[in-house]
Amino acid sequence: MMLGGALAIGSAAAAPVPLLAYNVAGDGIAAPLTGQPGDAVRGRQVVANRQVGMCLLCHMAPIPEERFQGNIGPDLRGVGSRLTPAQIRLRVVDAARLNPDTVMPSYYVVAGRNRVGGAWAGRPVLDAGQIEDVVAFLATLRAP
Repeated sequence: MMLGGALAIGSAAAAPVPLLAYNVAGDGIAAPLTGQPGDAVRGRQVVANRQVGMCLLCHMAPIPEERFQGNIGPDLRGVGSRLTPAQIRLRVVDAARLNPDTVMPSYYVVAGRNRVGGAWAGRPVLDAGQIEDVVAFLATLRAP
């Protein structure tokens, strides 16, 4: 089933970019959005960057150089042991699909969003490549 199916509207200088189709099966999205796995090093950078992924505003993660990490969302340490890449992918793409009351933003959905900051109006928070990079990084976070 395709989700997110609206066009992402970029800045005034950029042409609209269609969101890539994906299939939700059970509690995950098995296939990478880009057709290939992401890069865990780039994913760590997205997770750590408060202006890009914004993950650390709500989550703790094993990124010791970043101070003042959040505690609203689940701790990301060990997430790769608790969830499969498919499950992680769906939670990043559209957490509301699993829990309509979640405060977790849907990072790859445009349609149906409200109270969206101007920088993200009409476009996903992360592009498909960034989603896959985040999934690759989070999948490496294994419990000791």
